Amino acid sequence: MNTAWAQATPAAPAASSPARALVGVARLDSVWVQPEREAPASVVARNVSRLSAETAGTLLRWTADVGATVKRGEVLAQIDPRDAELGVQRAQAALDASAARLKLAQAQLQRSRDLVAQGFFSQEALAQRETEVALLQTEASANRAQLATAQRQLSKTTLRAPFDASVTERPAQTGEAVAPGSVLYVLTDSGPAELATTLSPADVAGLRAARTVRFETPGASHAVRLLRVASTVTAPARTQAARLAFADAATAPAAGTSGTLRWQEAAPHLPPGLMVRRPNGLGVFVQQGSGAQATARFVPLPRAQEGRASAVALPADTVVIVRGQATLQNAQAIDAQPAGQ
Repeated sequence: MNTAWAQATPAAPAASSPARALVGVARLDSVWVQPEREAPASVVARNVSRLSAETAGTLLRWTADVGATVKRGEVLAQIDPRDAELGVQRAQAALDASAARLKLAQAQLQRSRDLVAQGFFSQEALAQRETEVALLQTEASANRAQLATAQRQLSKTTLRAPFDASVTERPAQTGEAVAPGSVLYVLTDSGPAELATTLSPADVAGLRAARTVRFETPGASHAVRLLRVASTVTAPARTQAARLAFADAATAPAAGTSGTLRWQEAAPHLPPGLMVRRPNGLGVFVQQGSGAQATARFVPLPRAQEGRASAVALPADTVVIVRGQATLQNAQAIDAQPAGQ
């Protein structure tokens, strides 16, 4: 072997590690933001009811027209009650007859017991009288139930408002023959309205934690508070339904009003420009160590989305790499300079 040649040949270079990178850094609390979110929303009534006839008959009269306001229990329409009244009379007559027979049977039973005690009446005849009384008691109970059914059927000939409301439709017409299921009125609840919206699942936690939430329409802004969020995610939109209440119900917009729901996230968020994607997802690089020992550490943010500020749970004094992070690798040595320099 040519020793001189071997000595002149340089050794193979060791595997190279990434060169030190010059990066800009800043404290997390100097760069985080509390973004404002928004979602389309509309005012909805708590109840919009289609009131239908529950019995057949001729509509004799109606009492409230479209646009009118009605109170709970107020009569809205009257269906001819004569057939139902006759049914009540028949049921009452049947009950009265069974009550009279029962009274007679009970008197005969008592007389029979007295005769048995005196030895003038057999036990078999007494048992027959007791059975007759039991049968008549059952008949009377059935007739009482029949009377209650007839009275309920009579009550169905009068349509009443189930809640305070405004009349939005009145299909009912005087003199028409109606059947069970025929819509007579459509009522909109005049009680406190609610605000309906749909949210991305990523926005639910932020809305729950928001200190102030507002519903904005052209020329007006209303404070609202979250009532509930559906636990299920709808497909294919992948959203969750939410309902909110107005802080001042007296000034709430009318049902059907559309606008924008806005709230500010309470938790600190990282601007999307500071985040980078690596094999384990979107995240941010932070400085680990200091001076010559400083390295870049990648911290994944599980809920981060492209182009969207993401909540971060790191301490406020965490040193975040805000410049030069695009080409960094995890554990790469860095020369850190304050971002302002």
